[in-house]
Amino acid sequence: MTRCSRLILIVLVAALAANFYAQGADEKPQIWSKEKAWAWYNSVGPIKGVNYVPSSAVNMLEWWQKETFDPKTIDRELGWAHKCGYNSVRCNISFEVWEVDPEGLLQRLDEFLKIAAGHKIGVMFCLFDDVNFARAKPIVGKQPAPKPGVHNGRWVPSPTPKKVTDKKAWPALKKYVQAVVGKFANDKRVLVWDLYNEPGNGGLGDKSLPLVIETFKWAREMKPIAPLTTGPWRGHGNNMGKTIVALSDVVSYHSYSRAAGVEKTTKHYMQYGRPLLCTETIRRQPGQDYAAILPIFAKYKVSWWNWGLVAGKQQTYLPWGKKGLTIKDPWHWDMLWPDGKPYAPKEIELIKNFKFTKDNAQENSGEKK
Repeated sequence: MTRCSRLILIVLVAALAANFYAQGADEKPQIWSKEKAWAWYNSVGPIKGVNYVPSSAVNMLEWWQKETFDPKTIDRELGWAHKCGYNSVRCNISFEVWEVDPEGLLQRLDEFLKIAAGHKIGVMFCLFDDVNFARAKPIVGKQPAPKPGVHNGRWVPSPTPKKVTDKKAWPALKKYVQAVVGKFANDKRVLVWDLYNEPGNGGLGDKSLPLVIETFKWAREMKPIAPLTTGPWRGHGNNMGKTIVALSDVVSYHSYSRAAGVEKTTKHYMQYGRPLLCTETIRRQPGQDYAAILPIFAKYKVSWWNWGLVAGKQQTYLPWGKKGLTIKDPWHWDMLWPDGKPYAPKEIELIKNFKFTKDNAQENSGEKK
């Protein structure tokens, strides 16, 4: 993309965002006030979450399509999550599954919410995702087996990059967003709506931003009682990041950095004066593990979701970018062996005991001590 075209895109995006917020309250639902955001956050308490994919699913297609939806595994694993101290799961949904079976997907989402609520776990649904580890198209049907020794090797985006940038495809995307959000708009089992995972990943860059802006509009029109958010995952403070944060009821972000980097990113987002959610974080690397990162979140009143619950077909226990390793090698992510036993019991104790530090609990909200 040339410098001129980048400038044109920035101007266009700014105009879209300005138009979104220029509309009167009587015409379109508006972003939550900071007071409303903090009232919600104070009511739900510290959120200790995990990005969840059933161990029996290689990707979100296998998770949500009728033939391979696995409520027995989900029920067992969310029971384990509760015992570990988690009170939330973040879950990706598939537009492609909805496209071929809209009512069926809504029914399965409702069943999933019922199972989660039975284990006292709130759900964060994520509607779109640009991540494409598989470098493949999302196709409903029998999914390929995991790639031996490869981290998350079958993960596909939703929707395809072509649909992200082709406005002719957007009416179907809008229908999907509003069907899902509309179905559960008043459902207290939905804790947060994370509308778009890592927009711009997979080489799309700023090309995803116009769809992000529209997705916020589509979702907000359904007037959900849970907050809307999308998290910048890189380039914190760039045009895309600023625009996304400006659209969000509560501020979310991703950070897999060492402790100093996580603290720096957290302080950057504190300037917005809204509750903070770190929706992807923590790696088993020196300075990036639970013992290093959780005290930062406690200090600055940040809720969080690590990646991976049970070691399974997604193989996220394997490290990024390395091949030939197995489940017997040191784990990158994931918390539990397939039988539910903790990989690192000390980490489970840190999760169970996590709470916001009282001396700093009000620093983020701007309240006076």
